[in-house]
Amino acid sequence: MAAHGVTSGSRGVPVGVKRTLATVRAKSRPVHDPERLTTHLLTVYRAVEQIEDRVGCPGLLAEATGFWDEVRAAALLHDTGKVAEGFQDQLLPGGMVWGQRHEVLSLAYVDLLAPAAGWSPRQRRTVATLVATHHRALFASQQGRPGKEALTQLYTSQTFWARAFTRRPLPGGGEQVQVTPRLNRELVAWLSGALALDHPPDPAGPTLAERAQHLFKELIEAWRGPVTPDTGLLTVLAQGALTLADHAGSAHQDLQSHMPLTPDYLKRLPHTPHPHQEAAAETDGHLVLIAPTGSGKTEAGLAWAARQLTLMPGRPRLVWTLPYRASLNAARTRLEEAEALEPAPGQEQPDIGLLHGTVAHTLLTEALNDCPDHAQQEATVAMARQARARAAAMRLFTQRLRVATPHQLLRGAIAGPAYSSVLLEQANSLFVLDELHAYDPETFGRLCAAMALWERLGSRVAVLSATLAPPMTNLIDDSLHHPVTLHRAPPGTSPERHRMVTDEQPLTAPDSVARLRTWLREGYSVLAVANTVATAQQLFQELAEDARAARPDDPDAALLLHSRFKNADRADIEHRLLKRHREREPDMPARRGGLVVATQTVEVSLQLDFDRGAVEGAPIESVAQRAGRVNRRGRHPEGVVEFRVHRPARHLPYERDAIEAAWDALETHAGTSTGGLSEQDIDRLLALVYATEWGEKWAERARDARDAFTDSFLTFHDPFHDRTEFAQRLTKDFDSVDVLHADDVEDYRDLVLGKDGDPLLGAGFLIPLRYGHVAALRAAGLADFDRRLGVHVFTPPHDDPLYDETVGLLPPEEPETIL
Repeated sequence: MAAHGVTSGSRGVPVGVKRTLATVRAKSRPVHDPERLTTHLLTVYRAVEQIEDRVGCPGLLAEATGFWDEVRAAALLHDTGKVAEGFQDQLLPGGMVWGQRHEVLSLAYVDLLAPAAGWSPRQRRTVATLVATHHRALFASQQGRPGKEALTQLYTSQTFWARAFTRRPLPGGGEQVQVTPRLNRELVAWLSGALALDHPPDPAGPTLAERAQHLFKELIEAWRGPVTPDTGLLTVLAQGALTLADHAGSAHQDLQSHMPLTPDYLKRLPHTPHPHQEAAAETDGHLVLIAPTGSGKTEAGLAWAARQLTLMPGRPRLVWTLPYRASLNAARTRLEEAEALEPAPGQEQPDIGLLHGTVAHTLLTEALNDCPDHAQQEATVAMARQARARAAAMRLFTQRLRVATPHQLLRGAIAGPAYSSVLLEQANSLFVLDELHAYDPETFGRLCAAMALWERLGSRVAVLSATLAPPMTNLIDDSLHHPVTLHRAPPGTSPERHRMVTDEQPLTAPDSVARLRTWLREGYSVLAVANTVATAQQLFQELAEDARAARPDDPDAALLLHSRFKNADRADIEHRLLKRHREREPDMPARRGGLVVATQTVEVSLQLDFDRGAVEGAPIESVAQRAGRVNRRGRHPEGVVEFRVHRPARHLPYERDAIEAAWDALETHAGTSTGGLSEQDIDRLLALVYATEWGEKWAERARDARDAFTDSFLTFHDPFHDRTEFAQRLTKDFDSVDVLHADDVEDYRDLVLGKDGDPLLGAGFLIPLRYGHVAALRAAGLADFDRRLGVHVFTPPHDDPLYDETVGLLPPEEPETIL
């Protein structure tokens, strides 16, 4: 090893030849022509310009003078530490690991350039903070939980800075000079030109290691104690801008400027808008819209958003949120196929972003379904990589219209490199929170806290629901500083569609099952909704043959939908379900036949329509949503149709008091009316339920959750401490764990670890289960984590039924899940 720091294996740099700036690489790929460091820095710099163009300076950012200038400066400096020979060495195949963080060495160039750039002490500190923390937290978790080591754990009072960043001994003798004087001068000259400095700084003086050490200590002192909330939030937003720019630049992915939603959206609709849609289109600022299922809430929300686009700066994004994965996929498809949305030039349909944990698998499934002979078509590794690349692009938020779960948005409140870009993208945006009633009070409260934060960032919120109780609207209004306009669809928007009957017998009682059989034999399409997967499976097994006998030529005469299917099977069932039981058209027969048994997965966003319905009693919102899937638009030739609500044998997975409050209200309504269930009746039922002691406690829990979430996450007093454990806690509250059935292990291993393996190719075998359910399986000795495969493997006892693609997984009954 030569003393000037050139190793014999350096790409394009023979032994004895000093490295120049032109040979400094940012990454190891592509192998044939890896990207130069200077090219990468300029690419990220230009990505910041795209982000500034879309976000602008709304809300709190309007008060931050020089915000974008500081982010641009950090973009040019963030990876300068990669100039070190140790970093360049480890880019080589089999190269020796350097063991140092390039972003810490990058601080030396912030220190070197700051005086010549004329930065104030605050600007210098901000740029240095962004540079240092664009990969790792500055401080470890305050909860003391292990995770990725923070910078202050890696660099302590015991660090030998000169050995880390000036010269390091080599195992075979000699030493490696990290940055030669010549290379240092080249880089400083290039940076001076990029920053348009009148007088480039003199690289002489303290060493790079000394400069990095000095500035690193300054950052520790600056951020060790609490700071003002605005200071913390603004710095995290700046970090988010740099992180997003770095990711977009590394992926060479431009952020889209095209918005499929145009200001004249309402005029593009193929029908005359309803009054509540026109009211939404005329609303400036926050909106709460309460309208019956099937009355065009989606179009009203889009009309509201189209209006806001004309009033906001920059290029706002529209984020449409829904609770469940199945409803996200359906909502995205619906938006893609909407005639009133405009594709970008050269595209056949609008490009809608999709943000959820299994997005890559969803996209791969779509790729297969796009093939003419997809039933026989096998996924290829290339297709899997293409889907993964597209999913990664979506996670970089390239699209301006997206569908997401609230989990994705709440994670943005968790400061840190992995989430700060999510938070930044929530500035100057539009949020349509669809079916907000579906959440428990704690989640509802957290979302109200998030709404308040979005408002501070110059964003606007619309809440859409058919069933929004007064405590919910009150809490939304109380959480937001600016006025919230409340619109209700006028009476009569939806015709009376149901004759509701309350039934004391369980849904699975012999008389109840006999009634469902009669409906099926009479040729009606029937929806039965159970509260638990186990009940749904039992009911389906009792009725499936009757449904098939009534429609012997129909392969989809009997369908079961719940959360415990393999991904591939569930995607297929959803596709068949939406096609078989689509909304009724005027020319359709009165009796369309077919059976669907489901859990709560059918309650949200799925545009389904049945002739008859029978459901287990549930919280009042769930009952109303289930009713909305029966005679959806009131077009049934027989007029009002029967909808039965059965008293559940058990309250799980809901709270007992929620079930009892709903049941009492339903019986009161059934005893004082003809059994009709209009939108006015639903409003009265909601008022009855939430006027109870349970309803008062619900409101109190939601308010407490809002305040606690605000205090814990949205004050930003300590913005650069690691919060990974909080993100993991949110994941456990919202997300599922992938489980692999033991019967599929060999096939999964071949697809994932084989010669042409790719993890995405095996995703269709995975079954998503809640964390608590997996814990129960592990405790029962029925599941264990396979480290090589990276998933939990479920091995049922020999006397258990095997997995069935029609019925799904049959694990122990406890604990049940709301999905």
